[in-house]
Amino acid sequence: MAPYESDDSTTPDELDDLRSGRRKAARYVVPVAVVGVAVATIGLVPAIADSGDPDLPEISAQQLIEKIAESDVQQLSGTVKISTDLGLPDLGGLESALASGAMESGDGSSADPSAKLTELVTGTHTLRVATDGPDRQKLSLLENAAEYSLIHNGKDVWGYDSASNEVFHGTAEESGKQEKEVPATPKDLTEEALKSVDDTTSVTVDGTAQVAGRDAYRLVIKPKQSGTTVGAITVAVDAKTGMPLKFTLTPASGGAAVVDAGFTKVSFAKPDASTFDFTPPKGAKVTEEDAVAREEHSRMPEKGLGQAPEGEPRVIGEGWNSIAVLETGGEGIPSGSEVGGDLGGFMDSLGDKVKGKFGEGTVFKTRLVNALITDDGTVYVGAVTKDALVKAADAG
Repeated sequence: MAPYESDDSTTPDELDDLRSGRRKAARYVVPVAVVGVAVATIGLVPAIADSGDPDLPEISAQQLIEKIAESDVQQLSGTVKISTDLGLPDLGGLESALASGAMESGDGSSADPSAKLTELVTGTHTLRVATDGPDRQKLSLLENAAEYSLIHNGKDVWGYDSASNEVFHGTAEESGKQEKEVPATPKDLTEEALKSVDDTTSVTVDGTAQVAGRDAYRLVIKPKQSGTTVGAITVAVDAKTGMPLKFTLTPASGGAAVVDAGFTKVSFAKPDASTFDFTPPKGAKVTEEDAVAREEHSRMPEKGLGQAPEGEPRVIGEGWNSIAVLETGGEGIPSGSEVGGDLGGFMDSLGDKVKGKFGEGTVFKTRLVNALITDDGTVYVGAVTKDALVKAADAG
């Protein structure tokens, strides 16, 4: 895919979107959310590649980082396999119910990227990707006999769900950077992981590999600190173009990768122009994004005291042990028994009740990112252990 820009700032309009339950597509893609928290800072220790197969010229970690940064692939097509295993419990029918509720509060269209791309949260998925410069990209999610496509062609952004024959349409201006924010390829994930560097991490080159028939170097990123849930990040970097071909993030606890995304096929030839053409099929339900925005605005309650976070998040700790702290001004969260039903059971399966000098709270855990929500509404979140969150809350 073409390089995707990241914008960490939050505008008042985006806060409105959050309150109404509708987010842009990228905000639903857990892999990058995970990487963004886990890899807030990355250090660099130069190393030389060992001999391996394929036999490539030696390169230092510094040189390989620079090669990635200088990579400017404008045209490609290929197939990406992405697997995400956050260790979440089986949602049963809850996932569909939540997605249905989200669509009811939004545009009701299954073609809306903000609803459809939630499927990348768990499991293994196959994506077809194509790009021809900054104004033409296409991502297709293949599931059984159905296909979901997100297409950016010039000013138009289209989402199409073949299973329901529904279409979502917006423009690049209305969608902001949405079409450039879908973080589904190894390049996107690697860019998130290499945004900044410091001395809390070891970065080395660990031999070579072949990915999708291409010769590649293996870049390995490991935390030096204890207390983090991150084990290592391994990136296979195309030796010729410098483009990441495979991204793997493993947890400190061991076992299967939390995120594993890699090309199984890739070509750097110019895709056919027809790849990015789209006309709504006959009989398809078409939803316009600007109409959805007006509808949501009309339903938006007036802002009042207590409806918005009291302050901006602050960060404590450093490197891989960084923890974001947010004072919400709320009263914590209800227990699963208070919520009841499938949702209550799901909350209890994720959360552990904890106590400390700070009082009481609940730690919501995955294999990588954990969050402590205290009963007074303070949130502590990071790619750190439960004990590290409790310690931070006690100190705070």
